[in-house]
Amino acid sequence: MTDTDTDTDTTTAGADWHAWQLSWDRQQEWCMPDREERFRIMLDMVEALVGPAPRVLDLACGRGTITARLLARLPEATSTGVDLDPALLAIAEGTFAGDDRVRLVTADLKDPGWRARLSYDFYGTVLTATALHWLHSEPLAALCGQVAELVRDGGLFMNADHMIDDTTPRINAAERARRHTRMDQARADGAVDWAAWWQLAAQDPVLAGPTARRFEIYGEHADGDMPSAAWHARVLREKGFAEARPVWCSPSDTLMLALT
Repeated sequence: MTDTDTDTDTTTAGADWHAWQLSWDRQQEWCMPDREERFRIMLDMVEALVGPAPRVLDLACGRGTITARLLARLPEATSTGVDLDPALLAIAEGTFAGDDRVRLVTADLKDPGWRARLSYDFYGTVLTATALHWLHSEPLAALCGQVAELVRDGGLFMNADHMIDDTTPRINAAERARRHTRMDQARADGAVDWAAWWQLAAQDPVLAGPTARRFEIYGEHADGDMPSAAWHARVLREKGFAEARPVWCSPSDTLMLALT
């Protein structure tokens, strides 16, 4: 049984959680066509460095994107998902209901006490994707330090996200222009983008309430500083990790791996 510690108080009966999972994946692929490759490399490194039965903390888990792929790839794994978004947590609750490998926790990562809500004091693996870019540099650095304290010796932290190198403005501009041209064409061809997906969620009888609460918490979508991969590697070492470097990148995204 999924041990939920969320505050969604949502009636999930009758909802097609698989369909919501697929629709979220499609709208994420609208702006990140190589998204699944990121997850494949992430889980390759988990298996290589930690083994087939990791105890994972899925940080800013959303609807459980990483956890779902983790359990499909490594069925002996367990996962604690942490997030504040009531709508995405409602989808995660419905998706993992009855699976005692998964626990979901409602917590604000900007609250210094968020770790007190976890099941364990230490995790062998902490994973996150496309989630921490909404933090500015100072709280992001503080979070990296908190994660370093959670990861046991020999464990790892991986963060797949937008990491912008401000020293390459022409490359950045070219990449952004090409990506937005492709996204505009996909939208014209009927792709559901981020804003349209949330409009659909707001119209759903089950998700309407959690979605309204979600926008009360976050407001409209906003990004933080999105510092470079070099910044991430430096800060992770400063916060206590022994090694840190990218293990995958695309023109717009990086998968950063840090080891204790």
